[in-house]
Amino acid sequence: MRILFAGSPDIAVPALLAVAERHRVVGILTNPESAAGRGRGIQPTAVARAARERLGSGIPILALEKLDGAAREAVAALEPDILVVFAYGRIFGPRFLALFPHGGINIHPSLLPRHRGSSPIQQAILDRDTETGVSIQRIALEMDSGDLVAVEKIVLEGRETAGSLSERCAALGARLSASVLDAMEAGRVLASPQVGSPSYCRKIAKEDGLLDWSLPCLEIDARVRAFDPWPGTYSYLGGQRLNIHEAQPCVEFEPGTAPEYMASPEYRALLNAPAGTIIGMDKARGIIVKTGEGHIALRKLQFEARKVLPYRDFANGMRSLEGLRFQSAP
Repeated sequence: MRILFAGSPDIAVPALLAVAERHRVVGILTNPESAAGRGRGIQPTAVARAARERLGSGIPILALEKLDGAAREAVAALEPDILVVFAYGRIFGPRFLALFPHGGINIHPSLLPRHRGSSPIQQAILDRDTETGVSIQRIALEMDSGDLVAVEKIVLEGRETAGSLSERCAALGARLSASVLDAMEAGRVLASPQVGSPSYCRKIAKEDGLLDWSLPCLEIDARVRAFDPWPGTYSYLGGQRLNIHEAQPCVEFEPGTAPEYMASPEYRALLNAPAGTIIGMDKARGIIVKTGEGHIALRKLQFEARKVLPYRDFANGMRSLEGLRFQSAP
């Protein structure tokens, strides 16, 4: 089959390469170049870059602003049989989908119908799911509602970040999509409707990274992991923005095994302090902050425009931490 592959970010690259290794990719549909990186220079998408570097210059790359009539003409000229999509980020209309005799399949990193939408990996972490996975679905006009042709689960241990889970979903999506295309070519694909009530996730915004210390420690921990690497989580300390790169919730302790910071006079004096207050330093865990429910240990921190520091080095650079309180603005 002749395949048009649609995708843009890093997570889609392994699927593109796996599909191209076993099938004929006649074109790449991706988003236009945009500002990226520290220098904010104009860069092609990760999929466009991988296509040029790994697949050569012979495959047309359609970095289109709109899926309008001109776009449909450009796609039709490639004579594709099927559309394969992973993280392209746009809805396909009926006239566009009609260009593909075998329709299209979408690689979605969740167990559909759970977490339909643009941020299923982050949402699985935010909701503290015990499992997620990758679903290959037939593309339908309603977002992420198509029949399922393949599903594989991933067990979650509760310490995943969006970055680490994306890597696992990328590898699994690559393997599943290539296998599904093999089966479709052989006429062996069976599709089944999605079962259960759908849930939806929204697009993550840069502002979502601002931490609310009144939340329970488990929820704050989930946010730190879900927004790593983007948009990152942060708060303000002493008027400066402080990025939180790694944290760990402090759960209940067995009698006689409480961490050392709980025995300090500073801790006892701060028992009734408001959420967001630094109440101690635990050498084995990190810098301990009071939350709306329980405590959280901050393990890697970074003042804006400075280096990321392990908590011990960060604490060594501060005169005193106990009693300082995080704020939501400078």
